[in-house]
Amino acid sequence: MTSFQALYELAAYNKGSIALLEAAMPKVKSVKELMAISDDRYLSMMTRCVFRAGFVWRVIDHKWSGFEEAFAQFNPLAVAHFSDERLESLAQDASIVRNFTKIVAVRNNAVYVLDQQRRHGSFAAFVAQWPSEDIVGLWLSLKKQGCRLGGNTGPMMLRSMGIDSFLMTKDVCDALINQGFLDKFSVNSQRDLRRVQDIFNDLVDQSGRSLSEVSRILACTV
Repeated sequence: MTSFQALYELAAYNKGSIALLEAAMPKVKSVKELMAISDDRYLSMMTRCVFRAGFVWRVIDHKWSGFEEAFAQFNPLAVAHFSDERLESLAQDASIVRNFTKIVAVRNNAVYVLDQQRRHGSFAAFVAQWPSEDIVGLWLSLKKQGCRLGGNTGPMMLRSMGIDSFLMTKDVCDALINQGFLDKFSVNSQRDLRRVQDIFNDLVDQSGRSLSEVSRILACTV
């Protein structure tokens, strides 16, 4: 297996310099900062990532103000009580992307957010206090209890909010194999994801970096 220092040097070479590599590092928020974010923003980002999946991101981003208006600024309590008729109406609304199954997922995820509010005080508290050394456990929870949050959608939501998480992008997957950490693995296997978590935890211990930074460095080795 390749040492972190060797990974870092290769990533810096590929980016052009250490300065350029460091400028590309993701920003991770503190627990306090994450808990200060209101739950409507988590539902908003959750929805954004669900709609981006398998679609052209710039189209979703261009229409985002329409999404905010259509879904009541993503107030979880309001969205959770959207009627079936209102969802059907949204499926005809040109200000958003009219994918009915994803529109229904927004209501389902609003219910999920409310459930975590009851359990933890807020959805923010639920995700912010999850230990980073078991971030795949949070991925699996999002996938199981949320709607359409499997694959990279849930992890991308976490990363976008500033929660420390690695991402299983193609470059990261290729790097894990190219650098001798794994021979092969499946992103759909819980057992394999736990193995990847252990690899990331070891690289974090070696480097003192966050999971997000290690993830970006691995991606830049490809």
